[in-house]
Amino acid sequence: MSVISEGSAFAGDSADALRWCGRYSRRHGENFTVVSWFLPRELRAPMFAVYAFCRFTDNLGDDPDAEPAVRLERLDHWQADLERAFDGSRAQHPINVALQHVAESKPLRADPFRRLIEANRLDQHKTRYETFQDVLGYCDLSANPVGEMVLALWDIDTTTDEGRYRVDLSNATCTALQIANHWQDVRRDYLDADRMYLPLDELQAFGLSEEDIAEGIRRQQCPDDYRTMMRFQVDRAEVWFRKGERLIDEVPPELAIDLRLFTDGGRAVLKAIERQDYDTLTRRPRVGTGTRAWLALRAAIQLKLP
Repeated sequence: MSVISEGSAFAGDSADALRWCGRYSRRHGENFTVVSWFLPRELRAPMFAVYAFCRFTDNLGDDPDAEPAVRLERLDHWQADLERAFDGSRAQHPINVALQHVAESKPLRADPFRRLIEANRLDQHKTRYETFQDVLGYCDLSANPVGEMVLALWDIDTTTDEGRYRVDLSNATCTALQIANHWQDVRRDYLDADRMYLPLDELQAFGLSEEDIAEGIRRQQCPDDYRTMMRFQVDRAEVWFRKGERLIDEVPPELAIDLRLFTDGGRAVLKAIERQDYDTLTRRPRVGTGTRAWLALRAAIQLKLP
């Protein structure tokens, strides 16, 4: 789990680093390997490198065996190695060695990777969000950078007017996925990390308090006001999905399939919440393996994969 320390840099070359990322991604990303089926062969290794970075960063930030101060120290070391990958010096960790190689031919920028690290720093000390705007600010660190990374792998320059438009649509999809995951995981986030992303001012607007959430989880009872509030949150997530869906017509067909799969997968989470009558306090809504496989097949058929 720990970041490779000073003086113990990865000894392999870029090809070895890319293979390392592929093995790591396959071990840690069941859903991601489904997505990778639809990628052109030449993009699979770069995508594995990006996925490995995202997963490794989240693992550093969520390590249950480390105190927040230790996690922060590890994230600092991790960012220092990332900076080496983008400043022309030699990165030490195989993930960053792989990214350094990918950035030689793709318009990858360091900023999205830095923001993802910053999201994990934030998680070490911030566990409540006062407003939905605060939640959106978190999504801009924790979710939206991933879309920017993916667009770069497809040679989409995000600094042009057209590129910024695509980033805006990508951000909508990534934000929708993030908040759908937050609403799905209200119970788990509270129990595992004493963390809650439901905006506190909106809880109050629906006649709820943080104590009502805690009590509902403890007693396995979901208040009616909570169901009403969660219906509002689910409907709002759908609005973000609808905005981001426009990106599907703006990108190459193979990427469009992945975007359709991500969008449909996120909507499947919202449907699972709806099927539980918007109760995410007593148990976590689940999307089954069969549903995920069907969504992948449907995405390929809908977008007429050759």
